[in-house]
Amino acid sequence: MNNKIIAAGALLTLSYSATALADDTKGEFVSDWWHQSVNVVGSADTRFGPTIRNDVYLEYEAFAHKDWFDFYGYIDIPKTFGAGNGNDTGIWDKNGSPMFMEIEPRFSIDKLTNTDLSFGPFKEWYFANNYIYDMGPDSDNRQNTWYMGLGTDIDTHLPMSLSLNVYAKYQWENYGAANENSWDGYRFKVKYFVPLTQLWGGNLSYIGFTNFDWGSDLGNDDFNDVNGRKARSSNSVASSHILALNYTHWHYSFVARYFHNGGQWQDGAELNFGNGNFDVKSTGWGYYGVIGYSF
Repeated sequence: MNNKIIAAGALLTLSYSATALADDTKGEFVSDWWHQSVNVVGSADTRFGPTIRNDVYLEYEAFAHKDWFDFYGYIDIPKTFGAGNGNDTGIWDKNGSPMFMEIEPRFSIDKLTNTDLSFGPFKEWYFANNYIYDMGPDSDNRQNTWYMGLGTDIDTHLPMSLSLNVYAKYQWENYGAANENSWDGYRFKVKYFVPLTQLWGGNLSYIGFTNFDWGSDLGNDDFNDVNGRKARSSNSVASSHILALNYTHWHYSFVARYFHNGGQWQDGAELNFGNGNFDVKSTGWGYYGVIGYSF
């Protein structure tokens, strides 16, 4: 996930931008409430691990909001087309991952309890979850993480959507890191969607979402780099900024994502995994782009 602007998967793009589409498309999709698409995604300079990566892959994406159930999720098939840089591994590689998945189910506390808990700008409250699974070939190459907590939707009195979620994290497998099988840290997630204008017959929108992770013990408990400094961090930030152009079935997105200590790797740490020393570049920009078809 490195190089110029190939760019990859606007994770939340459909989730919010579909509300900007016309309502006269009923019958054109498999379901009128489970919204789904298949995307071709390219990524450049992503910084979730100790090395920068590029990739081109297939993605299944879905979102729904029905009664008490709110959902967003995707499944990626890493390196589907065999394209990526030297650090990239995927489904066709011996030690690559055949699947990466992230889902964000939320369950409305208001509707499940038949109670209006709204006050001030807070419209509705949720039991919020963010689950991440990387199906690596063995435990040392696998991630299994569950964030759970409280979420809410905010009434902005503007033509935009805004939601906030705060979670505690339980960490099962984490590529062999020291925080496995423990409660370890917290995440604050903010998401927003702003419709911009009609463009070329479609709807242009700006979508943003940011994850703030803090309070992890990983920065204290994990290993040192070759110079005796900590290789991992107790906090990280990933902030995504998306321009999305949506039609009834086709959609196109460009994403710029800023990483700070991406994947909780300490920016500037010097590591050696057996092929010589290298510096971790976990702070900086990555880019994503997507072409997708909704069905």
